[in-house]
Amino acid sequence: MYTFSSKLKTFSFILMIVGALGIGYGFFSAPRTTQDVETILKAESHGNHDVAHDAHNVEKHDAKATAEHQEHLEHVLHQLQNKPWSALYVACIFFMLIALGTLAFYAIQIVAQAGWSPLLFRVMQGISAYLLPGSIIFFIILLLTGFHFNHLFVWMAEGVTDPNSPNYDHLIAAKSGYLNFPFWIVRAAIFITGWNLYRHFSRKRCLAQDDASDDINYKKNFKLSAGFLVFFIVSESIMSWDWLMSFDPHWFSTLYGWYVFSSFIVSAITMIAIVTTYLKSKGYLEEVNSSHVHDLVKYMFGFSIFWAYLWFSQFMLIWYANIPEEVTYFITRIQVYNLPFFGSVVLNFVLPILLLINTDFKRISWIIIMASIIILFGHYVDFFVMVMPATVGDRWFIGISEIASICFFAGLFIYVVFNALTKVPLIPKRNPLIEESKHFHY
Repeated sequence: MYTFSSKLKTFSFILMIVGALGIGYGFFSAPRTTQDVETILKAESHGNHDVAHDAHNVEKHDAKATAEHQEHLEHVLHQLQNKPWSALYVACIFFMLIALGTLAFYAIQIVAQAGWSPLLFRVMQGISAYLLPGSIIFFIILLLTGFHFNHLFVWMAEGVTDPNSPNYDHLIAAKSGYLNFPFWIVRAAIFITGWNLYRHFSRKRCLAQDDASDDINYKKNFKLSAGFLVFFIVSESIMSWDWLMSFDPHWFSTLYGWYVFSSFIVSAITMIAIVTTYLKSKGYLEEVNSSHVHDLVKYMFGFSIFWAYLWFSQFMLIWYANIPEEVTYFITRIQVYNLPFFGSVVLNFVLPILLLINTDFKRISWIIIMASIIILFGHYVDFFVMVMPATVGDRWFIGISEIASICFFAGLFIYVVFNALTKVPLIPKRNPLIEESKHFHY
């Protein structure tokens, strides 16, 4: 049985406390009025002559100019108020989808009847344990968004579907049959409930198999996992549209569901490799050999290439077609988010290729950990670039809110995952393929 070390537990609590304090500071320091925004903008300008001249013109011009100035201040106010919310959202969905990706990878192993992976099932179940608390927190954020505690989703703004409103947007109004809060939150509830129910019953049957005298629980788990994968592929696509692509409701990509999947599945497999390597370093999982780790790292390598293929395909096709309503998505990211946008390609493709292309490197622990840290950070940046341009615009920077959000959810993730690993033996006993897994060599 695994014992949760006091040092790691303390570390997780420190991360959560520091993260919670930083998140609170981010919300507390956000401007509350347009007067606060005007003060911030003046401070940023440092007495710039053009800014002062514009302010003077606003005072002299008619009511229309004043109204435009006020509208600009309100827009910046919403962006700055969105910043701590967006940081919270990115970190929350990132860690939740790591747990979901691990659950999907686990289901794939069961349905494929893979002989190499049963020794790692408890690790996968431990990581997927985070799905319940992570998805509950995420669902609360979605509810608060729908109740207008923030301005993250443009299509939720007041009057966007009302032809008589100055905020009317005919493109969003045309999608209102799908993009409306009641339907949107019901879909979220169905998806989150379905994922957690599968995780609960699959783990229950996997544990029951340990004490069974036949393979009936294994067979039931096989059928359950096959059904879940059908549900997963549908829900994952819709989830990616609802929770990420709808930040930019004027834009769409038919590759988007696959793109989001490639990002979080490689992050999930990377997390499995990290936890497995850590447990082995502490003397656990003795029967997990370098061949098991080698296979995990091959998946990391392969899905990094798959992600890069989808990134390039989506970018190249839209950029080359140069259709205004499509290409604006990338123009914003290239002009305002140039470093993280292209930096994610280096982090998620170039560096993993260089570090992991050598077969021998896939068995060296310190190289695996280094590559894993790069991949996880790179895909956090990827999610950052998916969310921030539509929510905070050019007001982005990596500050206290972003770092604190990562710390809080990382601490919660560590605590939940390693606490779950203490509940049951790390090696399944009666899985029909466990002996094959124990003698796996490549």
